[in-house]
Amino acid sequence: MSFETARERMVDRLVTRGAVDRDATAEALRSVPRHEFVPPDRREAAYRDRPLPIGGGQTISAPHMVGMMTDLLALDADDRVLEIGTGCGYHAAVTAEVVDDGSLYSVEYDPDLAENARSRLDDLGYDVRVRVGDGHEGWPDHAPYDAAYLTCAPAEMPDAIVEQVRPGGTIVGPVGESRQRLVRLRRRADGGIDRETHGGVRFVPMRRGD
Repeated sequence: MSFETARERMVDRLVTRGAVDRDATAEALRSVPRHEFVPPDRREAAYRDRPLPIGGGQTISAPHMVGMMTDLLALDADDRVLEIGTGCGYHAAVTAEVVDDGSLYSVEYDPDLAENARSRLDDLGYDVRVRVGDGHEGWPDHAPYDAAYLTCAPAEMPDAIVEQVRPGGTIVGPVGESRQRLVRLRRRADGGIDRETHGGVRFVPMRRGD
């Protein structure tokens, strides 16, 4: 079976079981060649709906989780988005399919992962800005963002990330240590936060600089 056929079947299954609801999310998952983001010895498993190791103790998220988080963000094409945890770049590529070129800013703690992701995204034609840094600090230079999401789990949602999202904006990500929950936060105009929980998850911990 070709990668393209396997990818179509994977997305069809996600849509059928309700893991992906938004047409834009489904089309993004159909467009991104996930096999290009996994190590060569893992490519036969690229279109199975499960996380895969990418080296350095990190993983590429399962497609259903990427789809679910993209649905929860409910992005418009002209939204400016902050990603915390570039990893291999797969989640960034899916997001970049939904928003305009140059609208996604991604922070990665590991310099090697950042460089590899930057090169891979560029080779595949995705205009994503990637920098090395501590994700707890966000990326204030390009704030305010319309939305932010995390692909790694902090103990608590970092204040800096919340503050860099505009009032009315949305933040999606895992929170917790031994017990993680996927949360969606909405910033209210009065400065308050509305919080929803969307089930238990397991992500790699968010790393912090010294």
